[in-house]
This record gives sequence, structure tokens and C-alpha cells, in this order.
Amino acid sequence: MTIDDKTRTELEAAAFRRLVSHLQARTDVQNIDLMNLAGFCRNCLSNWMKEEADAKGIAISKDESREAIYGMPYEEWKTKHQGTATAEQLAAMKKVHPGH
Repeated sequence: MTIDDKTRTELEAAAFRRLVSHLQARTDVQNIDLMNLAGFCRNCLSNWMKEEADAKGIAISKDESREAIYGMPYEEWKTKHQGTATAEQLAAMKKVHPGH
């Protein structure tokens, strides 16, 4: 595939927006399940966004980056959608991501 950098960036941005939209719609998918299966979750995405903003000198708070990913304030999302992790989920998390 041969495309210019501007087009590649636009495609990557569009794919990222679709991923975020998909995760906002799939509130049934818990972050711990994402972490256990894919090694990242919504919080990771929001942290990566904040880190990139920080690297470019763009002021964005942790709360703002989380709201951009969750589509609402994080505490609201947790109240509405976050379930309690099962013992199995927590054990898998410790095995896959010790110290996380």
C-alpha cells in the first residue's frame, strides 16, 4: 500500500475514532476483560491520548482524556456500566499483567 503521510494519518485517525465509538457502544465489555484478552483497555487508550498530548505540549487533563474515550465522565461510566470483577477475572489479570 502506497499512500502519503497525510492520508495515512487521516485513515489512522478515522480507524481510532471508530474503535472509540465501538467501545463506547459496547458497554457490556468490561475493561478487565479487554485487559485480559487484548492487553489494553479504555483507560489505556485515555492514558495514551494524554501522554501524546503532553508530548506535544497540549494541556489535557486525565479526566478530559478519559471523557474523550468513554464518551462521558469516567465516574458516570463506572456507575452506569462497570460491574464487579469476578475472582476468575482478577486471577487472570494477575497472571497476564502481574503488578498492574
